[in-house]
Amino acid sequence: MITRIARTAGFSGLLAALLLTLLQSFWVAPLILQAETYETAAPAVEHHEHGEAAAPHEHSAEAWAPEDGWQRVLSTTGGNLVVAVGFALILAALYSLRTPGRVATGALWGLAGFAVFCLAPTLGLPPELPGTAAADLGQRQTWWIGTAAATAAGLALLVFAHHWLFKVLGVALLVVPHLIGAPQPAVHESLAPEALETQFKIASWLTNAAFWLALGLLSAWLFRRSSQA
Repeated sequence: MITRIARTAGFSGLLAALLLTLLQSFWVAPLILQAETYETAAPAVEHHEHGEAAAPHEHSAEAWAPEDGWQRVLSTTGGNLVVAVGFALILAALYSLRTPGRVATGALWGLAGFAVFCLAPTLGLPPELPGTAAADLGQRQTWWIGTAAATAAGLALLVFAHHWLFKVLGVALLVVPHLIGAPQPAVHESLAPEALETQFKIASWLTNAAFWLALGLLSAWLFRRSSQA
């Protein structure tokens, strides 16, 4: 069983990560690069308005960032691969408890993963472009984890629980994090235009939805195939 889970997670995570990287390279990354031009130009504009000379930026060894081109693509692929294999391990472990009856069932698990790890958290903390004001990182991480956990538990109760009281509890778990509200910055501002922000949010949601659907279908197919071997 451990070998089956590892094999399923490895292959499905690799393929889904490559798909996500491809979509990000052609759709999400260009929007980020465009937003970075506004972030880079902002200090110069501010100094010009106040009649001050632009101060040189200091770069430390810890502030390294991949350059545009193969470095950025390679680092993105590596990050996507780690995340995809981790999520695939979760799906494969769930399949070991409840084997999908058909490959299409994997799409439902994928949509559930999208709802838990992407849709629900981003309803309060939407995807942000460079140069966007944000609340304290620790508070955002705490709310994100709590929202993902509550959404996972809520969906599980709605789908698998039989008593209506548990289903009501499931609905409450889905709603409570959003009633509490995500931490927000004191002032909402962004250097990028609003239209670019909207494009980025849509691109992020759709690419993640495609990733989760692919991950769910691939992991279900591989798990069923390995169980029949």
